[in-house]
Amino acid sequence: MQSRGEAARTSDHVRVVFIGDIIGRSARRFLADVLPKIRYRIHADFVIANGENSAGGLGIIPKTAQEMFQAGVDLITSGNHVWDKREAIELLKENQLILRPANYPPSVPGSGFHCVTLNNHEKLLVINLQGRVFMEPVVDNPFLIVDRLLKENPQKCVFVDFHAEASAEKQAMGFFLDGRVSVVVGTHTHVQTSDIRILGNGTGYQTDVGMTGSLNSVIGMKRQPIIQRFLTGMYQRFEVARSNLCIDFSVFDIACRTGKCVHASTWRILQDEMDPGLERLSAAFEQPEKP
Repeated sequence: MQSRGEAARTSDHVRVVFIGDIIGRSARRFLADVLPKIRYRIHADFVIANGENSAGGLGIIPKTAQEMFQAGVDLITSGNHVWDKREAIELLKENQLILRPANYPPSVPGSGFHCVTLNNHEKLLVINLQGRVFMEPVVDNPFLIVDRLLKENPQKCVFVDFHAEASAEKQAMGFFLDGRVSVVVGTHTHVQTSDIRILGNGTGYQTDVGMTGSLNSVIGMKRQPIIQRFLTGMYQRFEVARSNLCIDFSVFDIACRTGKCVHASTWRILQDEMDPGLERLSAAFEQPEKP
């Protein structure tokens, strides 16, 4: 666990949990088992998860979205694999709580941002973006798009999922938005980074939250076919790995009055060591006794 800021919060803070890319059925089942416990132990106000790999490792469909919502996810973000299953087209048309990157062409279904009202009546704007370095060139400039969205949708509490390959592009986005949004997290690489912190102007930042999937894998997929692809260059059928599951997630406390992040921490809980992991989580977020 890496942590910045104070874990104890006051009534004017919003606690947001972000869950790294959920990969396949085994990860969805583990999520259903562990997420209610996480929410209860740290009193989370809102949970966001990247679900673009939830259907067989690539894409999202109504069934996988429903399972994630039933597990306790409040809003689902995505990225370049969001269109890998054709069922996603109608799904994104119908459900505003499933986002696709905002810098896709405006003609594509769905929306790249959504503003929710939390239980304490505070508003949280969630924005989904996709990077362009080493990614599909079809998307517009994410820096220009988010700049426009923030001007058109002024909110104090803003959470950004930047789905990008290059760490430099993610870091640049973090500094570009520092002080203008509450949190910027990176997704897509499925590798949890240890650089979680609060930037100089009050924005929580992490280059990549990680994944919910198998540690005995290459970014969630069975190892041997991918190794064989690197050895030969020939097509291989990739399959989701199912053993030694983990859930990578990060927790951010946002001050409602200012929109600044006051706490940021990142976590990994292993399926085989779930109870000890949850105990460590509970201890870190235990409210101090009043004098």
